[in-house]
Amino acid sequence: MLRNVPEAEDIVQEVLIRLWIRREKLSAYKSIEAFAMIITKNLCLDKLKLKSAKTDELTQQNELHTEKTPYDDMETRDSYDKIQKLIGLLPDQQRMIIHMRDIEGYTYEEIAEIMDLTENTIRVNLSRARKKIRETMIKKYSYEFTKN
Repeated sequence: MLRNVPEAEDIVQEVLIRLWIRREKLSAYKSIEAFAMIITKNLCLDKLKLKSAKTDELTQQNELHTEKTPYDDMETRDSYDKIQKLIGLLPDQQRMIIHMRDIEGYTYEEIAEIMDLTENTIRVNLSRARKKIRETMIKKYSYEFTKN
């Protein structure tokens, strides 16, 4: 899920620590393996969210260092901020999918595996997320232009 062996090893260590802390309560679970997999998946998703925040920051910094006019920089930053806010308003599942696909560059198959969904479900959610962002941006920009 993480595409990084050291990070994956850290996650495994964290899972083992959490299982050890709960060792006296583990008998209450039907499948300790399934419980461990859920913990692993959640920790990986948390790690991916943390990575995405760093990636967003790097992307924004790279955009600021290109040779453009100050107006171009302002427009780019403004559009980027608007899109990030719109992505933040999406339902959790759509937000994770659009981030993994459009920002992190994961394949549909990889996202389906990470999210434990079918590829078709990933495609549908991604399409809906993009459509919602596009419609909101068009609505906002057309309102701004008609206002002037």
